[in-house]
Amino acid sequence: MSRRAVCSLVILALAACSPGAPAESAPSGPQARDSGRREVAVFAGGCFWSVEANFERMPGVVAAVSGFAGGQAANPTYDQVVRGGTGHLEAVQVTFDPARITYRQLVDRFWRTIDPTDPDGQFCDQGASYATAVFASPAQKPAAEASRRAAAARIGAARFVTPVRDAARFWPAEAYHQDFARLNPVRYAGYSRFCGRAARLRAVWGE
Repeated sequence: MSRRAVCSLVILALAACSPGAPAESAPSGPQARDSGRREVAVFAGGCFWSVEANFERMPGVVAAVSGFAGGQAANPTYDQVVRGGTGHLEAVQVTFDPARITYRQLVDRFWRTIDPTDPDGQFCDQGASYATAVFASPAQKPAAEASRRAAAARIGAARFVTPVRDAARFWPAEAYHQDFARLNPVRYAGYSRFCGRAARLRAVWGE
């Protein structure tokens, strides 16, 4: 498989794969009432199907949208991004209620759902558009950097390559990419197992 393997191409190989475990879920606990306040965070963690699925299950997250960030082209398409040259990463825009979950908690969660030691992509999705990053506004950057230091200390700072980048324009992806894991649970579970996500996360972070 080429270094620029993409989510949709991996799906073609899933006929021989049995469904795996569902996307990682967030810890459960007492729920605060919705405050009506909204803030936004953007994360690039490889294939946006997985990033979206991980965040939309978290208490306090209102919405998670798959798309692209960090590049130069306006309103990029999926095909343009995966072909390369636009500079965009697959990313997810997370809208959350800060009274129910903090930005720092979101960033802390993000690290545990990726392999931050891989500079070239994530799991079976390799290539520039699958690189990882936290896109942080000036107000968010101190919390993002503190979270990164704590996570890097756990697995070794020299191995930890995922950066905290300046906030960038977010462009939503096409409709067929949105809520992919929820709408296509068997296909997504097969994709996740095919890519070895769970095994690699255990190798990096432990059980």
